Amino acid sequence: MPSSVRSSQEDHDLSRAAVFAPLEGGGRAELVERRLAEAIAAGLLHHDERLPREADLARRFGVATVTAREALEALRHRGLVRTTRGRDGGSFVTAADRPDRAALDHRLRQLSRVDLRDMATYYRTINAGAAELAADRAAPDDVAQLRLLVERTGTDDPVAGRRGENAFHLQLAALSQSPRLVREEVRLQAEFGALLWRCQDDPHARVTAREAHDAIAAALDDVDTERARALTAAHVDASLEWLVDHKSTLDSGPPTVPVRKEPPS
Repeated sequence: MPSSVRSSQEDHDLSRAAVFAPLEGGGRAELVERRLAEAIAAGLLHHDERLPREADLARRFGVATVTAREALEALRHRGLVRTTRGRDGGSFVTAADRPDRAALDHRLRQLSRVDLRDMATYYRTINAGAAELAADRAAPDDVAQLRLLVERTGTDDPVAGRRGENAFHLQLAALSQSPRLVREEVRLQAEFGALLWRCQDDPHARVTAREAHDAIAAALDDVDTERARALTAAHVDASLEWLVDHKSTLDSGPPTVPVRKEPPS
């Protein structure tokens, strides 16, 4: 039996609660901007999703309204948020469904294999630890929700596959019942999730990822902490190996140059 059990609704809300949790430290407008930008990059906040009003956003982050306003202005300048006025107005997320593959490939070529393995080692450590805790702490209803999420993840499309990876690992972190792990998962996905899940462009990788998610969910169902940790580590390692192979292919070809995008006016 799990050593601790809590309500499933709390787990389902935890990943979003981590996004809007009160901030610590100085430079608060920048911190609000970074927290929201990371959540958008990680896919936790979706395209066209309405953000809380400035006053509500300020209250949830524990900052002044003017600070929340400054953060939204910075996000608008970066093209991550649009604001409309009127009865149905507000601030809405503007996130691209498909990452810029040329930019990702260019970034991949700039990284050494040592950098890639270091990046994946850290991500694997965080995720495997979260899976171990989730197997110990998740209630049966929580695991059922995770299985449902896996079943709903399509394998026919790279976008669906990438969203499935993001959602699965965020939910896994949420089931660890550690807000710090959830926030770190969000930060890491924003930092290199798009790169690590580049393998979702490969149909075979999408199928094996789905199988890995199934197996990890089964380990949680069995309250098998060691199996959950090992399977999660192996899943991240498989993504890394795909990335290393892809880098080898890129390095043997012509240089990649990302298309420069102008910021919105």
